[in-house]
Amino acid sequence: MGMAAPVYYTADMVRALPDDGSRYETVHGELLVTPAPRLAHQHVLMELSARLHGYLDQHPVGRVLASPADISWAPDVLVQPDLFVASRDEVLTFDWTRISHLLLVIEVLSPSTKRYDRFTKRRAYQEFAVPCYWIVDIDARSAEIWTPDVQFPSTEHERLTWHPEGAADPLVIPLADILPPA
Repeated sequence: MGMAAPVYYTADMVRALPDDGSRYETVHGELLVTPAPRLAHQHVLMELSARLHGYLDQHPVGRVLASPADISWAPDVLVQPDLFVASRDEVLTFDWTRISHLLLVIEVLSPSTKRYDRFTKRRAYQEFAVPCYWIVDIDARSAEIWTPDVQFPSTEHERLTWHPEGAADPLVIPLADILPPA
């Protein structure tokens, strides 16, 4: 008796899954399932979100959004970044299908998402030309910075810096300001 062939998930198949509290995504047909995040994870996201909102009020190059989201670049790709900045014009359509130009993506590592965030989703973000991808590692008190053309990230232990096209000044966020106490 043979094993059943694995299911190749499409974005539409993922959208049809039940709303059971888990986050469902697909990257090139692979189903990614993650449970609710830890409280430290949410703390970091809220701190980053507040700083991004303030920065984007001063430099309106995009809008910050958080998951749940529905970002799909292909029939077999549907991702829900923890936090992301999308093109202002696309966000103001209020239509997920119109949001395809992400300026910054942030994932905060959790034990259940580490592989997806560092490999599966990172490769998709690079493939679809997301200019800047931050992976925040609470336990290591650091962040990996990825761009579309690199094979290895730069690692930051002190601060995150983002200078999007069209902004006069960069956003600088000390990691100590957003991470929970050690």
